[in-house]
Amino acid sequence: MAEDPKTFGAADLRAAVAAGLVTEAQAAGLTALAHDRAGKRATLPAEDEPFEFFRGFAEIFIATGLAILLAGLAILLGVLGGVFILILIPAIIAITAWALAGYFTLKRRMNLPSMVLVSAYASGLYVSFFTVFSQMDMGLKGVAFASAALTAGAVLVWFKQFRLPFSMFVFGIFALLATYALFTRYNPGGTIDDIDSWARSFAPRANLTLASFVFGIGAFVGAMWFDMQDPHRIGRHSATAFWLHLLAGAALVNSIAGNLYGGGGSAAILPTTAALLIFALIALIIDRRSMLTAGIAYIGAVIYWAVAGDGYAGAMDWAKILIILGTFFTVLGTWWVQMRAGLMRALPDFPGKDRLPPYSETS
Repeated sequence: MAEDPKTFGAADLRAAVAAGLVTEAQAAGLTALAHDRAGKRATLPAEDEPFEFFRGFAEIFIATGLAILLAGLAILLGVLGGVFILILIPAIIAITAWALAGYFTLKRRMNLPSMVLVSAYASGLYVSFFTVFSQMDMGLKGVAFASAALTAGAVLVWFKQFRLPFSMFVFGIFALLATYALFTRYNPGGTIDDIDSWARSFAPRANLTLASFVFGIGAFVGAMWFDMQDPHRIGRHSATAFWLHLLAGAALVNSIAGNLYGGGGSAAILPTTAALLIFALIALIIDRRSMLTAGIAYIGAVIYWAVAGDGYAGAMDWAKILIILGTFFTVLGTWWVQMRAGLMRALPDFPGKDRLPPYSETS
């Protein structure tokens, strides 16, 4: 490595890890060594939450082709019909997606096509599981939970095999469905065949707030585990944590801030604001903008009340709301690094602080 550690940067290390030239542990060690030699161990660039959706139009082109191919297989469901086909065809789609991932994910290391494949894999398995269990005397809750839980487990197998960060987002979706099923009390009158009856039995008694909170805590703990394996945000662990933080932020903000604001009236604004402030502080500490992004709707609701009060917002009020909301996120995003550095310096040492992303000692 050159004397100047900036010559070979974090982006190059991420590319080297993705190409399999170095391991994540080796890349983290190189980064730490470079920072130590430069006397900038605590320096983190502004682009501190790397995210890669695709690497070029070739991935978009291939992903489109894969989506069309898998959709063609799925159309066979409508053409052939029958319970057996509802089990067989989705399973074939899942198997096909797994086989294609061996090439596009492991060999070509294409991100967007891999995301399409894991989504098709999980969807196919879920339909197959759901169809199989719906033929058994398991009850609605059993069918809903078993289908989602087994699909989530199958996605974990995918993650272990292909190491695709986005697969943890898919896992989280089905884990959330399984959690909802656990916290839902179904009327015994609801049946699989009667969709309206099923919907009526599900919605009125579902404790979705508690389910979202439990899931959000679990997703957040998982995200932090991955984050602490890669504090410099240069490898797969960090990318995996990104997707889990998206789910955790949405679930926690909706279960806490949403529940408070949903109480109605101006009295709910103060506790909602306090809850959002706590979320903002946590997002700064762990250096994850994605977590705070989940609260945009509720931050907008608080600003709405501040501008419009108990009345209805007119065109001028909406202009003020959007300007304030846009300014808030623009300022926060622009000076995020400096704000986080000040907050981290002000906080006393706590367990795990040294395993969080480094923070800048200067502005």
